[in-house]
Amino acid sequence: MGKALGIDYGTKRTGIAITDALQLVSSGLTTVATHTLEDFIEELLLQENIECFVIGDPKNLDGSKTDSTGHVYGFVKRLTKLYPEICVHMIDERFTSKIASRSILASGLKKSKRRDKSLVDEVSATIILQSYLDSIS
Repeated sequence: MGKALGIDYGTKRTGIAITDALQLVSSGLTTVATHTLEDFIEELLLQENIECFVIGDPKNLDGSKTDSTGHVYGFVKRLTKLYPEICVHMIDERFTSKIASRSILASGLKKSKRRDKSLVDEVSATIILQSYLDSIS
């Protein structure tokens, strides 16, 4: 069984998370500048056995599309074209940034570290990926 890669796609930064080989636990990996994301994924695929991509699906509270939806769907289209053998799962990402911010606050990190928006993106990717794992177990 391969690992799952969680992606919280943003127009500037993208949070990345990965599972263990048994797909039991999601762990934050990093945050990358979005313009380097495809190169990062290509390099990661050389190092890790990735079975699927799990990408946050941005929605408004009422379920309608957000300003980010088109960007995310464009990325998914490019990803499936580049790696047709790797399946893509979309997971509702409503509230993940808020949950991530609260988790970071509760962790006891210093204020300067909590202000780091890239940490929120990485934790959001971890939450998205763990939501996927919970849905398949």
